[in-house]
Amino acid sequence: MRKITIIVAASENSVIGNKNALPWHISEDLKNFKKITINHSVIMGRKTFESIGKPLKDRRNIVISRDKTLKIEGIEVVNSLDDAVCRTKDENEIFIIGGEQIYKIALPIATNMHITRVYSTIEGDAFFPTFKNSQWKKLSQNDLESNEGLKFSFIDYERIV
Repeated sequence: MRKITIIVAASENSVIGNKNALPWHISEDLKNFKKITINHSVIMGRKTFESIGKPLKDRRNIVISRDKTLKIEGIEVVNSLDDAVCRTKDENEIFIIGGEQIYKIALPIATNMHITRVYSTIEGDAFFPTFKNSQWKKLSQNDLESNEGLKFSFIDYERIV
């Protein structure tokens, strides 16, 4: 079965961003993100792309924007999540990488989630949507601490069919 996987880092209060940037630096999370998404398609909103600033290397980058005239070198620009999903129909797994609005519309169709849970209450202006635990089975959890002393976990979920 094809996987539509959400990958996100979120604090205990569900913050995923602040002023269009990650509100923390966890090098282990960035390495894990790269390891998981390398050689796959990554689908993101325009603001997420702008916060990254360039196409992610060794990945097919697809940006969702309402602006039908938007063109970005090295990026496929689409106008809807449906269009992005259709363009990747031949792939076994695709990754939804943010931000808040894209996560909201992707959550109902996602089959899997990789959540980095950051055990801290963080100030922010972008949030990961609430999801029903009853719809998801936790496959694994790896509890860690960053070099900066921040506690976090890599948690993998699969939708219960």
